Amino acid sequence: MPIALYALAAAAFAIGMAEFVVVGILPTIAIDMQVDIPTAGQLVSLYALGVAVAAPILTVLTGRIDRRVLSVGLMLLFVAANLTAYFAPSYGILLLGRVLAGVVQGVFYSMATVVAANLVPKEKSGQAIAIVFAGLTVALVSGVPFGTFLSDLFSWRAAFMFISVLGILSAIAQWFLLPKSMERPKPASLTRQLSVVAVPRIFLVLLITCVSYGGGFVAYTYLSEILKTVTGLNPTMISLTLVAYGVAVVLGNIYCAKMADAIGPVRTMVFMFATLAVVLALLSTLASSLYTMLPLMMVWGAMAFGSIPVLQLYIVQQAQIHAPHGVDASSSLNIASFNGGIALGAWAGGLVVHHYGLLATGGVAAIIVAVSVLLVLLSGHHDKKQTLSDNTLAMSES
Repeated sequence: MPIALYALAAAAFAIGMAEFVVVGILPTIAIDMQVDIPTAGQLVSLYALGVAVAAPILTVLTGRIDRRVLSVGLMLLFVAANLTAYFAPSYGILLLGRVLAGVVQGVFYSMATVVAANLVPKEKSGQAIAIVFAGLTVALVSGVPFGTFLSDLFSWRAAFMFISVLGILSAIAQWFLLPKSMERPKPASLTRQLSVVAVPRIFLVLLITCVSYGGGFVAYTYLSEILKTVTGLNPTMISLTLVAYGVAVVLGNIYCAKMADAIGPVRTMVFMFATLAVVLALLSTLASSLYTMLPLMMVWGAMAFGSIPVLQLYIVQQAQIHAPHGVDASSSLNIASFNGGIALGAWAGGLVVHHYGLLATGGVAAIIVAVSVLLVLLSGHHDKKQTLSDNTLAMSES
């Protein structure tokens, strides 16, 4: 595989760490910036909103820019955003840096997917894309706990400085390793991209993504605070616990994707989201002890993040049937739906914490995820009707 793929993977690692590191250092930021925990949660929700809004719009607007120039330029902007967070004299400036970093992520992941596929023969494009996004997975396993460790050792600002250094190194690597000219597809209009939302079956999958993933973030955004105040862990133990969570995320990505290949994405999602709803409902009961909280968190991580490849597979399958002109756009909008769900989930979680306390986030999250189970069952019902209709038509034609 071309070494340039690993430069993109390093950038994906830095961006993934920037997205999720706040979950591990949220209590420290809240204390230092003199804001309450729900307000600090906006650092997660508005970041995700920046990703959701920027992904489809800026991907279109930057479509004609040379890929190497765009990739390096995005990383330099990403570095500027994280340095803004590092030097932020107030919560408002910190929030600005977070939103700017989210805007970069929305464009980078879309661009990096196409670049990775173009760096290798067509039959190896899936492997190339997997290498790039392995950076995001590694960030969840090691980057987020390491950011928490740096915060404990120095201050929460150290995490953003570390991310900035990673961003600079990856930008340098991309400048020297990416080809000077790369083929790029003719950019589709924004209207054409967004038109797939009007297709009912595509809209339903986007809704499933937003509700299921966002539901989990009602509680996940405040996981570090729960571990600190309810489970009673010190910062070092929180870091180690987040490592275990990250390992579960990796296992979930592998085995949930295999399950989807074996029994189909609908049955897999019903299993995952039903399990996740039960886990979240048990949060208030089991959070007081590490011995019960740790296995709970590992199942939580496997089911919540294991849904990403399954939902991406399902949206592509649905688009191939119901919107063949917009397969790529559907995939891009599904990424936006993930982040829209994060934004709404973190925002809703802040309201729950403010009015009902930390542990109430588990119950609310469970209810929202349970709703996604019903939506998946509805989509599966439509799939069966579609298959029956297709079979009937085929028999009549023969």
